[in-house]
Amino acid sequence: MAAGFLVISAAAVWLIILAVLLVIEIATMGLTTIWFAGGALAALLVSVAGGPFWLQMVLFLAVSILLLIFTRPWAVKYLNKDSSKTNVESIPGETGVVIQKIDNLQAQGQVMVKGMEWTARSKSGAVIEEGKVVKVLAVEGVKLIVEEEA
Repeated sequence: MAAGFLVISAAAVWLIILAVLLVIEIATMGLTTIWFAGGALAALLVSVAGGPFWLQMVLFLAVSILLLIFTRPWAVKYLNKDSSKTNVESIPGETGVVIQKIDNLQAQGQVMVKGMEWTARSKSGAVIEEGKVVKVLAVEGVKLIVEEEA
């Protein structure tokens, strides 16, 4: 009777772990816990079949690691291929027009990029005059780091 109780409680633990991992994955959609949920499912099945705890742990770790190594690269490549950069992530690489002279020493300068005004600083420290076209190299806080287009 005691052995039956252990199998049931181990299965319940694996079921709870599986449920928690799936809830986290659904909430984040970040492909972070799904691999471990697969491992928990394998351990749950072995637990229900009456397998020893050491086998459950080995399967949990092995299945989780194998899923992580072999399926994550594929999933990241194909499941996130249609995602587009948003907001600040899309700014580096864009071009803009200087609407206020950029002078790092005087802590001044503004650029219009994609219809939005940004505070800007020159990467090289060179003064860039109003009306010049610049390329955005990076975003640091709320400032764009730019260089003059050649």
